Amino acid sequence: MDHRTFLASLSPDTVAALTRRSDAAGLRHLAGHVGGIALCTVWIAQGWPLWWALLPLQGVALAFLFTLEHEATHKTPFATEALNEWAGRMAGLVLLLPFEWFRYFHLAHHRHTNIDGRDPELADYDGRLDRWGPFLLHVSGWPYWSGMARVLWQNAMGRPQGDYLPDRAKPRLTREARWMLGIYTAALASLVVTPLVFWVWLLPVALGQPVLRLYLMAEHGRCPKVADMLDNTRTTHTSRLVRFLAWNMPYHTEHHVLPQVPFHQLPALHARLQPHLKHQTDGYVRFTADTIARF
Repeated sequence: MDHRTFLASLSPDTVAALTRRSDAAGLRHLAGHVGGIALCTVWIAQGWPLWWALLPLQGVALAFLFTLEHEATHKTPFATEALNEWAGRMAGLVLLLPFEWFRYFHLAHHRHTNIDGRDPELADYDGRLDRWGPFLLHVSGWPYWSGMARVLWQNAMGRPQGDYLPDRAKPRLTREARWMLGIYTAALASLVVTPLVFWVWLLPVALGQPVLRLYLMAEHGRCPKVADMLDNTRTTHTSRLVRFLAWNMPYHTEHHVLPQVPFHQLPALHARLQPHLKHQTDGYVRFTADTIARF
């Protein structure tokens, strides 16, 4: 069975139930995620006991706002359009990942998942999975930070790059990049007065990025370069905490088969799709260990 056959087997009522969005579910999840970040922020800012031990935890919670931004590009975390838009923008601001730009970048990934030369998210991905040097460089997060800084600068200068970007969107991308750069400038200027931004945001998010890089590798890494979403994407079985932080995106095959399904409905889709999954892994440690064993 391929993903198209599976989709054809679902009744319209089933699809309607699976794709029903909910402000309540989204806001509960957002409150939990942002609440954890807020608690860590206050603890670190106040210098309470073992505050330094919270830096990597804060970083992971911040880095995994990526999964909220990703969901927001699909307009699925909330039923209210404005909530999706602003959640995506705020998450992107934290991660140097402009939301308007990422929406088109990610749409191209869904259109051409894991196809050489057509999927911009996975360009040259295999080279990071078979040698120590590229693997460690990728996991460090440096290619991400430098790449996003370049995208932000190009967009701010009115020169967005990428054949997946429609001309009508480019003025919006320029405006977005400019207001983001303005906020970053103000944040860096605040370091003259207080190092707070460094301790609660800049250092933690740098520490958390390698964890996100390892997590993302499992989504399509070592999967065949074919058009079938059941074969080019992996579902990873993991803990409840990881699923919470990642807004249920470890159910990644499910997400690619039916991207309109909101995060809180992915377990229900997984129950239907599991017998047909072609790539599953028991945890991210297992996937990483298996990948390294192939070097």
